[in-house]
Amino acid sequence: MTPLLRLQPGRDRRVKSGHPWAYSNEIVMDAAARALPPGSAVRLEGDDGVKHGIWHFNPHSLIAARVLDRSATTAPDAAWFTARIGRALALRERLGVARHCRLVHAEADGLPGLIIDRFDDVVAIQANTAGMEAATPLIVEALRSLLNPRSILARNDSAVRGLEGLALETKLLHGSEAEARVEEGGLAFAVDLLSGQKTGWFFDQRENRARVATLAQGATMLDAFCHTGGFGLMAAKAGARQVTLLDRSQPALDLALASAAANGLADRVTARRGEALETLERMIGAGERFDVVVADPPAFAKSRKDIPAALRAYQRLARICAQLVNPGGFLFIASCSHHAAPPEFAAAVAEGVWRARREARLLASVGAGPDHPVHPMLPESAYLKGQLLQLA
Repeated sequence: MTPLLRLQPGRDRRVKSGHPWAYSNEIVMDAAARALPPGSAVRLEGDDGVKHGIWHFNPHSLIAARVLDRSATTAPDAAWFTARIGRALALRERLGVARHCRLVHAEADGLPGLIIDRFDDVVAIQANTAGMEAATPLIVEALRSLLNPRSILARNDSAVRGLEGLALETKLLHGSEAEARVEEGGLAFAVDLLSGQKTGWFFDQRENRARVATLAQGATMLDAFCHTGGFGLMAAKAGARQVTLLDRSQPALDLALASAAANGLADRVTARRGEALETLERMIGAGERFDVVVADPPAFAKSRKDIPAALRAYQRLARICAQLVNPGGFLFIASCSHHAAPPEFAAAVAEGVWRARREARLLASVGAGPDHPVHPMLPESAYLKGQLLQLA
């Protein structure tokens, strides 16, 4: 029998409203509950006897339980994971991105704490909860059944795993190597799945890369924090006459330049290695200007206490980048800090642009693409925010 846990009297309001999490102070944490292994599947009930389904449970985490299925008779076995991942795959097929996409986006796809990215015949998974860590063999079995991939690897290097008491690791789970590429907008990009950032590619910016590329014909462009050059190479393909890539990672730049060469874009793409903010400041001093500037930095706010400093950093970044944009040119600036709310981020960008003494008009406020769905009860999972502006 699946172990039964109960919510404390009067502490079931959020769960009854459809929230996918139950916190440790909402659950009766008796000796039996505390003795359960992290990642156990449990039945959750209210003190009134209302059944709330099957949840993953970790007695050592603040978010103690995460819903898997609202049916209390479900068994989260290999067949269940195959069906749930299959449902996520069907959505990506309807979106037309199934071969290269964020295949599973955690709670919004009914798989709390699980990220799966697909690169055609190579799949990268990230298990950010004890429940998904324990279920990894079932997840691998489901992926092999659904996709028959050449390789599956675990990119379990996210800091949030520490909150669940999990170690950081990157390793192959199936197959013998993890060489892969991603196809987007008619281009092919080499990706480093074993040592690159996140799971190797930022699928969340797909629509935003295409939007910026439409502005790039005949333009000069700066792609700051470029990683493997997604924004810059898409702009070059769209007709940008010159693209400068900027990143502190030489391996990322090497991959970007290799992709530029493989796609016949090497004559219009150059790379510069350096810490972005310092290098951008030097560019201003050197009088460098661009028609399109993209700034897509890593998260500045790792926790709520970082929010004030992060907003100051976004304001500074917007001020610096605005000074690099030619009159009539465009600035796209993004934040992947889910702790910084969209209105706060937008205000920081606006303040930074104004401090650069530039007039601006906002063309679009954007987020992640539809292969990164958001659970309606977890608005904080809409982590990506972007602002596209034209500067006078």
